[in-house]
Amino acid sequence: MIHLKEHTTSTGEELLYLGNPDFNLLDELVLGEGDIWHSSLDQGYKNAFPDIVYQTVVYFWYANDFDDLDKSVSWRINPNAFVIRKQVWETFGGFDFDYDNLQMSALDFGFNILRYQGAIPLYVKGLFKERIEDINISTKDIYTFYFKNFKLSHSLYMLFRRGFYKINEINSFWFAESMFQFKNKSILLKPRELHSIKGSPKVSYIIPTMMRQDFTLNLLNDLEQQTYKPFEVIVVDATPENSRDESLYDSKNYSFKIVFKWQTTKGSCRARNEAIDLSTGDYIVFGDDDIRIQPQFIENHLRLLQTYNAEACNGLDIRADHQQQNLNDLERKLKAMGDTRWKVGAAQSFSNANSCVSRRVVNLLVGNDINYDGGYGEDSDFGLSITKLGITVLHNPFSVNLHLKPPTGGYRFWGQQAGVKGKKRKQQPWELDTPVKWIVPTPSPTIMYQLFKHFDERQRKEYKIKYFVFYFTKAKLIELPLRILKFPLRILQFNKSVFYSKKLIALGKRTK
Repeated sequence: MIHLKEHTTSTGEELLYLGNPDFNLLDELVLGEGDIWHSSLDQGYKNAFPDIVYQTVVYFWYANDFDDLDKSVSWRINPNAFVIRKQVWETFGGFDFDYDNLQMSALDFGFNILRYQGAIPLYVKGLFKERIEDINISTKDIYTFYFKNFKLSHSLYMLFRRGFYKINEINSFWFAESMFQFKNKSILLKPRELHSIKGSPKVSYIIPTMMRQDFTLNLLNDLEQQTYKPFEVIVVDATPENSRDESLYDSKNYSFKIVFKWQTTKGSCRARNEAIDLSTGDYIVFGDDDIRIQPQFIENHLRLLQTYNAEACNGLDIRADHQQQNLNDLERKLKAMGDTRWKVGAAQSFSNANSCVSRRVVNLLVGNDINYDGGYGEDSDFGLSITKLGITVLHNPFSVNLHLKPPTGGYRFWGQQAGVKGKKRKQQPWELDTPVKWIVPTPSPTIMYQLFKHFDERQRKEYKIKYFVFYFTKAKLIELPLRILKFPLRILQFNKSVFYSKKLIALGKRTK
C-alpha cells in the first residue's frame, strides 16, 4: 500500500502526490493535456523494463523514451515521486499490487492507462529533483506483466527470446501462467467536457487527391455543411490530364476560399507539402479524398485542442463496408461502438485522413518527408515526428470520418507498382538511382526506412526476428513446404528492403 498526499492547485484542481514536487509548476501543468506527471527519466527510469520490446517491437510509439525533451509522454512512473489528478487515481483504483516490486506496479499502471485507458502520463523535467534509483525487476514480475497485459503468444515468444532452456525463465513462465489472467482494461478515463471555441482561429483544410474527383466533390460538400467552416480549402489533384474534368472544380460553389492546384510532381507527401505552402490558417486539417465527415467535424477538432491546451490531434477513423455508404451509416457504426468510443488520451497512431495540427507545429516539422512517396508509412512518420518534439498528439473521438476506401484511384496507384517486375514496372521514388530488377524488396523499403529513422538497433533486430517467425507461423499447414522453399528468396527481399532504406537514411529527411 502507498499513502498519497493531497494538494489543491490555485485553479481548484485536486491532486494526489508522493515526493516533493514543484507546486508552482503544477499550477501550469494542470491546465494542459496531462493526467499524471513525474520526472522519472532523470531518476534512473529512462527506458526501464526493456523487455517491453518483445511485445511492442516497433508498433508502440512510446516503447522507448524520447531524448533531450523538457516534457514528453512517458509511462515509466517512479512510484516514489509522481503527481496524479485525484479523479484519475480513483477511476483506475491505483496500483496493482500483485507484483513483488512496487516499481513494476507503477510501470504496469503507467503502461495500461497510456496504451488502453485514455490517460496521459507525462515526464516533466524539473518537477521533482533528481534522485537516481536502482531498477530491480525480477524475472517473475516480467512474466506476470506479460500474462496480465498480453496474449499467451507474446509470453511464449518472450520465453523463446529470453531463453526457453533457462530454469528461471521456465519457472517464472509457469508461475505467472498458473497465477494470473489477462487484466480487465475496459475502464476508460472519460473525456473532459469540451469548451466552446475561443476566438476565431482560421482553419486550412488540405486534400491531396488523384483520380477521385467524384469523391473529392462529396468531401467538399461536407465541408460546406460544417458548423465551423474552414477559412480555406486547398485541393492538390494529381489526376492525369487525359483523365480529369476541370469543369467539376468551381470555386463559386463554395462559401469558403478554395484553391485547386493540378499537381505536376508525384506523391502524396509532395502534394501535402505543396498545399501547406499555399495555406495560411492557424490550424491545418489533413484529409484524404475518400472520406465523409459530420457537420461538427472541424468544430470538434478545435474544441478538443483548446480544451486540452494541445496542438495536435488525430481523429477517429471508421472504415466503411462499401463505397456507397454515407453519414447515416457512420452514425449507425458509432452507436454500435457504444462507450468504447469515448477515449481521448495520447494517440497510438496518426492518419493523414483525419488530423488537425497547429500551424506552429507544422512549421517546426517543415513538412512531410517525401522519402515515403511511392510507399507506406508517411502518416505514422508525421505523427511520431510531432511526438518526438515533445508535443502530445491527442486521440480525438469527437471528430469522426467515414473512410470509403475505394479500390481504384488515390496515391496508392503509384505505390501498387512496387510489386510489379520487368518492363511494365514504373520506377518508384524510393528506388533513387538503383531501379528494382528481379528481387522485389519486402517489406516496403519506406517501412524499413521508418525503422531506421525512428527506432533503435534492438527494436530493428526484434522486428526482423518476428517478421520471419510470422512468415512461418501465419501460414496454413498446407502452405508450409512452399514457404520453406521460398525462405531464401524472402531473406534476399528483406535485405533488399534494408538496402533501399539505408540509401534513404543517407539522404535524410526531404520536403522538396
